[in-house]
Amino acid sequence: MAAPEIDLLSDDDLGRNGRNTTIFGNKEDSDELKNRNYTKDSSSASITKDSTPNVLDKDSPIIYHYLTCDTVLPLPSNGFSAAGQAAPPQPDLVKYTSPFDWPNSRKNFMIWLSCVATAITAYTAGSYAPASRQMAAEWNVSEVAVVVGITTFCTGFAIAPMVLAPFSEINGRYPVFVGAGIVYLICQICCAVTPTYTGMLVARFWVGAGSSVFSTMVGGVVSDLYHAEGRNTPMALFSGAALFGTGLGPLVSGFVAQNTSWRWVFWVQVITCGCLITAVTLFFKETRGSIILSRKAVCLNKWYEEREAAGYIGFEMTTGSEKTESQRLRWKVKSDEERESIAKMIGISVYRPFHLLLTEPVVFFFSLWVAFAWAVLYLTFGSIPLVFGTSHGFNTQQSDAVFAAMCIGAILATIISIYQDRILAQYLVSSGKNIEHPSRIRRVIDLSSPEGRLYFACIESALLPIGLFWFGWSHFSSIPWIVPTMGIGCATMGIYSIYLATFNYLADTYHLYASSALAAQSFCRNMLGGIFPLVTVQMFKGLTFQGAASLLGGIAALLTVVPWVLVFYGPRIRARSKFYGMQEQAMKKKRPSIEIVKRKRDGVDPAPEEQCKAVIDSWKSSGRAKVERFAAYI
Repeated sequence: MAAPEIDLLSDDDLGRNGRNTTIFGNKEDSDELKNRNYTKDSSSASITKDSTPNVLDKDSPIIYHYLTCDTVLPLPSNGFSAAGQAAPPQPDLVKYTSPFDWPNSRKNFMIWLSCVATAITAYTAGSYAPASRQMAAEWNVSEVAVVVGITTFCTGFAIAPMVLAPFSEINGRYPVFVGAGIVYLICQICCAVTPTYTGMLVARFWVGAGSSVFSTMVGGVVSDLYHAEGRNTPMALFSGAALFGTGLGPLVSGFVAQNTSWRWVFWVQVITCGCLITAVTLFFKETRGSIILSRKAVCLNKWYEEREAAGYIGFEMTTGSEKTESQRLRWKVKSDEERESIAKMIGISVYRPFHLLLTEPVVFFFSLWVAFAWAVLYLTFGSIPLVFGTSHGFNTQQSDAVFAAMCIGAILATIISIYQDRILAQYLVSSGKNIEHPSRIRRVIDLSSPEGRLYFACIESALLPIGLFWFGWSHFSSIPWIVPTMGIGCATMGIYSIYLATFNYLADTYHLYASSALAAQSFCRNMLGGIFPLVTVQMFKGLTFQGAASLLGGIAALLTVVPWVLVFYGPRIRARSKFYGMQEQAMKKKRPSIEIVKRKRDGVDPAPEEQCKAVIDSWKSSGRAKVERFAAYI
């Protein structure tokens, strides 16, 4: 007779936040149990002196519990089999370790691999323009018509993530990366061999769709590996890779196009893309925590079934009365039960970003800000060859060499971004008045709030309008070419600060809805970026070089008010947000009271001044992460 299945999901059985949490009753019990681990990645459960033995068989009910990354796995109830068979070997659960707990070396490798993928994707976006003149001549169409290939690329890049994101939630990031990467590679080959203009436009759309995951989902990989306080450096590297690759594309392709043919521009991309997909397939490991947890539950349940088949039945589970009882145990994961159907998930993935865009002022203005900055970035594909070719007589290879300034600007901005938060944290720590009066930190600089991500962006975003005016008013042939080139580097650093601030601020503000908020800005950013190259030549010729640059610089200067408004009024704006209020209520329900549990366990309630001193001492040692925790604490 098949055993009945029971969901035993009360608070007493699951502990806080749906976890089967163990609190040791005394030091002796704790020390004894720490020596009885049966897996490589978890501690054994507590067995109190009031343990109640009970006999189980294969007809006993199966009791399901929710498994989390912090669940303490229980010990088997008995060490002998009525059938006399040997117990099946214990599974190796190390490979199911939470990505948050991976070694730094493994995290660093995943981040670097992801950033290389982002750079190659950005390279694909920028490498198309230098070949446009040769393609126009071969197919007898205008250069503007050929540039539509950038527009179709950006369209695929904007739309695909909204459809692919739910698949990464269900199947994990690895299969989406590999599957989309194969599409990316095949369509790059199609670009290299297509005999028609129409074929190029279609292939470019699918190249954009396939390559989009290596940009949009890398932010998700960073979130999988690092908690909020540790994401600054990985996100800085990710943003730097995106802008570096965008500048590297025309830099390399200009040389290839002038010395070979436009088809080799795409064959070079086929080679790099093939190497990337091979590396991702062989070396990238799944980082999505819910997927890893589901696999761990399947592995444990399979092992439990094998034990029962061999006659070893039951595990010691702690009950709400601090007693233990033997249970036929199985695990399940909450995210698997709460997941909607794939059709509904795609519908939400498409609908919610636009709903946020139209109803949330923060999402709207950030999307407008970053979309304009990205449009300026794509505008350089046409403006740099035009300006330097006209004013300085540069050929294709020489004009595209100017894009090295964009690469240098991205590198400098990345380095500055990595160290600026550390410098600010060290300044606050070394400020005697802040240590003596820690409550002032919230009034001076509040690094715990989302607005803490904008302090440097308020200043650095001004580099975009400065760079545009610099570029437009120094293009004259009487001025050395290096001067407007430096203006391009300056503008790139401004674009970088806007790009990074947008990702960080929206992620910190919307938490549960961050993916939708970021999808909204990504859609606007890529669509506007795809449109601007179509009007670049007409704009710069119609308004003159300095007039067009001044118009763009003026708009950029007006948009720099966005971070300033949020720094001063961000809390008020967020308080009026429907989505922010909904997520705050949800997070309050889910947030575990760790300190309360520890105090109940230890019977100690430290004095507030002792807690404050302990936080300050730990704060001094590690910079921004500790500053954020301390600011949030006080």
